[in-house]
Amino acid sequence: MDRYMPLTGIDLIPASLLIDTQAPLDVLQATADYGIRTVTQVLENIAFRVDIEGDTVVLADFAKLLAIPLRDGCDLMDVIGRRLRAQASK
Repeated sequence: MDRYMPLTGIDLIPASLLIDTQAPLDVLQATADYGIRTVTQVLENIAFRVDIEGDTVVLADFAKLLAIPLRDGCDLMDVIGRRLRAQASK
């Protein structure tokens, strides 16, 4: 695995947003946790509102916005999984 892995949603070369795949596992996990929990909190706030009246375009844009930190969190969890599997196979 390369030292620096670009985030999934960025297809530019050279990429400017990277994951340091050699960062400590607890740092990778804490970063993933932060993004995923933040999105979860926002989605729960929306889901439990009784008076939501939303334009479908606005809601679609909002969903895309929330997908970014979720995807980044999944990329971080992928790095953690690869490293743990590599440690287990030694």
